Amino acid sequence: MSAQATAPAISDGQDVSLELEGMTCASCAARIEKKLNKLDGVEAAVNFATERADVHFDASRASVDDLIAAVESAGYGAKLPEPDRGKTDDSDPIADLRRRLVIAAALATPVMLVSMLPALQFPYWQWAAGLLTLPVVAWCALPFHQAAWVNLKHGSASMDTLISMGVLVAWIYSLISVLFRGAGGADMKMRFTLGTASEHAEVYFEVAAAVTTLILLGRYFEARAKRRAGDAIKSLMELGAKEASLLEDGVERKVPVDELRPGDVFVVRPGEKIATDGVVTDGVSAVDMSIITGESVPVDVKEGSEVVGATINKSGRLLVRASKVGADTALSQIARMVTDAQAGKAPVQRLADRISGVFVPIVIALSVGTLGFWLGTGSSPGFAFTAAVAVLIIACPCALGLATPTALMVGTGRGARMGILIKGPEILESTRKVDTIVLDKTGTVTTGAMSLERVVTDGVSEDDALRLVGAAEDGSEHPIARAIADAARERVGVLPGVDAFENREGLGIRAEVDGREVLVGRRAMVGEKIPQALDEALAEAELAGKTPVLAAWDGKVRSIFVVADSPKPSSESAISALKGLGLEPILLTGDNRRTAEAVASQVGIDRVKAEVMPDEKAAVIGELQSEGRVVAMVGDGVNDAPALASADLGLAIGTGTDVAIEASDLTLVSGDLRAAADAIRLSRRTLATIKGNLFWAFAYNVAAIPLAMTGYLSPIIASLAMGFSSVFVVSNSLRLRRFQPSRK
Repeated sequence: MSAQATAPAISDGQDVSLELEGMTCASCAARIEKKLNKLDGVEAAVNFATERADVHFDASRASVDDLIAAVESAGYGAKLPEPDRGKTDDSDPIADLRRRLVIAAALATPVMLVSMLPALQFPYWQWAAGLLTLPVVAWCALPFHQAAWVNLKHGSASMDTLISMGVLVAWIYSLISVLFRGAGGADMKMRFTLGTASEHAEVYFEVAAAVTTLILLGRYFEARAKRRAGDAIKSLMELGAKEASLLEDGVERKVPVDELRPGDVFVVRPGEKIATDGVVTDGVSAVDMSIITGESVPVDVKEGSEVVGATINKSGRLLVRASKVGADTALSQIARMVTDAQAGKAPVQRLADRISGVFVPIVIALSVGTLGFWLGTGSSPGFAFTAAVAVLIIACPCALGLATPTALMVGTGRGARMGILIKGPEILESTRKVDTIVLDKTGTVTTGAMSLERVVTDGVSEDDALRLVGAAEDGSEHPIARAIADAARERVGVLPGVDAFENREGLGIRAEVDGREVLVGRRAMVGEKIPQALDEALAEAELAGKTPVLAAWDGKVRSIFVVADSPKPSSESAISALKGLGLEPILLTGDNRRTAEAVASQVGIDRVKAEVMPDEKAAVIGELQSEGRVVAMVGDGVNDAPALASADLGLAIGTGTDVAIEASDLTLVSGDLRAAADAIRLSRRTLATIKGNLFWAFAYNVAAIPLAMTGYLSPIIASLAMGFSSVFVVSNSLRLRRFQPSRK
């Protein structure tokens, strides 16, 4: 059972990740997780594929040493991650597997040949087969025996218990047969039939040798595939710059990136990687942001532009002041978010975890029952023994433990390279069920880059209107207010000071400028009585899909500021892609209905929710959910955060605010709305892969165990099939690496 289901919630505590050693199957992971969660004040989740435990604990009730001790008490190893452990090839588990596999294969091949081909048999060949098999059983299979012994000491069993029992029983049974029944030579009957257990079996040295070799082969390919599954995040981090050209007192010197500190200024020449996150202090260039956003088109930067570490400077020389270094950089945060997502468990994995936890004892019981049944029905001891060993080997639940984490590793890693961050595995289920997607207008469907297009006045000059209204709007951070204030400053120069300022959320602002009360915003803010000339300009702007802002002072509506925000070039194709996924798009905005409908018609959205106050957005999501809809929300602003959090699936545009990103389930780093469709497609594909893996893992065990119990599956074929099932699950997950985004 998962940590979430067994441990009480800890409202405040510390988080730590532990590297685990000695796990061989999902039941090992379940055992460690159970042991950790028994500690007071601890919530833990163990991932078999990543060999990692993510633990949240109350430091007043438990310590890291307690966590490590708990893992060790279960018979496994644990330690805190090290940045660079300096592993050599000799300590590489894949290298160790390779050595054992090569030796096992070299010794098992002659044993198999002499056992299966009567023409090669010679007097006392069984003794030779036994001696050749001894190193295979004793050294090549030693990791299985060691793990089985550790589990036995702790009163438990694992996949290695099944393998160790099968191999040892086959070799010991054969040795006893040779010692006490005699081994006269070539006249003995052949003991091996490819498809079934033989009724005439006498010795099984070839079974012990072949099973060990084939399982090592499966483990080797599995380890290689698991390493490839985790390569996405490793390669992402390796793409960062190794050195920086630090500028001090006008002198450049090369320093390792790790030595940079916030505030340091460094030089980035054309073709070089930007060393860390920062702000351009001098220079103009184009920066390739594809490593972060997945977008191939370079982004223009100049003085004041923010840049991200590991991106590539394409043209001009830049001076950059470091703002974030080390673990605080965007690249490190992306990697951490993806790693956390990989460490979690999708709801669909819960059943597999529960089954794996009790699977091994059940299999041992089935194996003993198979042996007893066939002996009780009068079958030969050889046939009964072979069927029992086949049950032990075929039933190893390794594929069950790999089904979910490997797909998560590959899927989330591929998403990170595309600029799509999936916060956790539970998000995958939400993407499958979503049927409605609500889209914030400004900054999501549109560029969010507001510009003042026109000023219409009544009884005052444009310059006077710009001076008063520009000063009033200068106190607001809203994109529309910034557009008006910037345009006013450009047209009339220095703006007057503001004596009082009040923001009325969703309506507009009130300010005192030069002793006058200035009201700026919607009709409800400035008053319903509007001069005819201004009313006509208002209607014209709304019909054109532009945003009119009313301004009043001296008790009258004096002007209209027409602000334009055009749809993003990619929005129309993004809406089409979302519809292709079976989703109904709905445009949600605080703008007036005419403006909203004009924008919606340009991008292909049929349904609009307009004139919605910021605090009403979450309520709109709730209304749609009450209709039985499963709702996704895409937004980028602070006022979108409640709606993102209340939606069944929240997608934050990465170019938006930190609050919106924190409240979301998926983050679209690029800001391209087409990434929303890509994110849903990738999440659904990852979920489908997990379910496919689990189906085949279950189907394999369900179909194979009865075959083994009835004697229609030899131990050698069983070991080959068991190894293939694990390799198949990992290889199937690796197909997600080929997922292609719709945007180029």
